[in-house]
Amino acid sequence: MTPVTTLRQRSEEEAAKLPALLARAEHLAGTVLLGEHGRRRAGLGDDFWQYRPMQQGDALRDIDWRRSARSDAQFVREREWQIAQSVILWVDQAASMRFASDANLDTKANRARTLALASAILLVRGGERVGLTGFDLPPRRGQAQITRLAHMLSVDQGDDYAEPEARGMIPQSRAIFFSDFLGDPAPVEAALTKAADRGVRGALVQILDPTEESFPFNGRTIFQSIGGGIVHETLKAGDLRTRYLDRLAERKDRLERFSRLTGWQYLCHHTNESAQSALLWIYRAMDGTHG
Repeated sequence: MTPVTTLRQRSEEEAAKLPALLARAEHLAGTVLLGEHGRRRAGLGDDFWQYRPMQQGDALRDIDWRRSARSDAQFVREREWQIAQSVILWVDQAASMRFASDANLDTKANRARTLALASAILLVRGGERVGLTGFDLPPRRGQAQITRLAHMLSVDQGDDYAEPEARGMIPQSRAIFFSDFLGDPAPVEAALTKAADRGVRGALVQILDPTEESFPFNGRTIFQSIGGGIVHETLKAGDLRTRYLDRLAERKDRLERFSRLTGWQYLCHHTNESAQSALLWIYRAMDGTHG
């Protein structure tokens, strides 16, 4: 097969993923009932939101005298919360994410992409700007941005494990990283440190297959990474269970502790669990990291 034919085939395969990914993400976002003003708060925006009675600490210039004249109380015009910050996404697209232990389960990549895109849909609907880390897709609003996100998230990478992209994070913005985080943890910690130095707060969402939590292997077993770069054969897989589970618990604890240290939040989500519950957690985490 010629390079041109290979490139065309790959492009067609990636394009075929877009409708399915968009449909899954739109459906998932639609299950989260936020209401028309789900993210509205009092703040510094320009659009009128509501009147409220004047409180101690309010400035006289904030009083709406026309509304106050219709009652015995003085009222202040509250403005709609306009989100000045952006939300930056990093989604692991390396080979390790393409694992699923059962045909009825999502691959980790599918779950990560769906959660990331559904989060973007909700955030954009709330008036926020969403983009990817790095410089290929800066944060923007609008449906066109969702389509661009879906396209870029549909591309697989060949490496066994990926390192978080920490460039292009806007100071004081927010971020969400999606990965199994089973590779070297040092680049993850370096990315969070860089983010914290720029005032960026966010969430780590670790996505694991249930088999990766239970390690249900016994006897002769060949372990091979999805990309084929790592192979290990053992005659007594069961003897590795305790050490494996201890190391996984240590990795999860390390991620959680470093997240907390840098002002981020941490979630471990499994592909046999509800995607909706994970999306709700992500949405609330973004609320909690604002400002």
